[in-house]
Amino acid sequence: MFNLVNDLFGLEGRVALVTGASSGIGQHMALTLAGAGADVILVGRNAARLTETANEIMSYDGGALVLAADLQKRDEIKRVGVESAKPFGAPDILVNAAGVNLRDSADDVSYENWDATLNINLTVPFFLARALLPGMREKGFGNIINIASLQSSRAFANGIAYGASKGGVAQLTRAMAEAWSAEGIVTNAIVPGFFPTELTAAVFDDADVAAHHAEMTAVGRNGELEDLDGATIFLASRAAAYVTGQLLAVDGGYTAK
Repeated sequence: MFNLVNDLFGLEGRVALVTGASSGIGQHMALTLAGAGADVILVGRNAARLTETANEIMSYDGGALVLAADLQKRDEIKRVGVESAKPFGAPDILVNAAGVNLRDSADDVSYENWDATLNINLTVPFFLARALLPGMREKGFGNIINIASLQSSRAFANGIAYGASKGGVAQLTRAMAEAWSAEGIVTNAIVPGFFPTELTAAVFDDADVAAHHAEMTAVGRNGELEDLDGATIFLASRAAAYVTGQLLAVDGGYTAK
């Protein structure tokens, strides 16, 4: 008798590439995928912190590789696409978790900050996915997970560049699904609520602001990184083979109210 749960959700033999894996949501999702059995390629700019994450994965016999790269440089995307396939074979799971939120007011957004925000949040996820596409096509399957945002569908103060980029991620997710799902390569996005990370330090450093966002949820609290585990494993697994182009909110019901 086969194990239905493991057959659907187990990631043994899978290879995941996670960007932004040195901290926050990206780091936690990398650890989650490794815990479910995947070998993990850890991508980010901070090699020392990536190495700490890799050591944690390998301490419980998981496979991990550190691939330090600045994905805002176009040549680096190509290099990551090539080097990521060397240790475990071509990645068949991609998590686009690298991101930036500079929190400029609409009056203060510079061309440089606008370009940097849209580049890392929107441009890199597409071109990195396309760089990994040949390996997924050869395998005949793949799971791509983008990270959208509450600002994919609503506006917050001092978030015009970030909101524009994350609104783009929502549509990019649908467009990638339309382009590649017939080949067995599905694309979905997680829409996180408010989680304590370096990116959201400005929120959680202000107790009143953090409390406000907790009150906006249906469950009455802000997120903890472990709340992302189920969605991460599901969207990376065979269980999601017929789920594509979707945005899964993991926000405690923030968008339901």
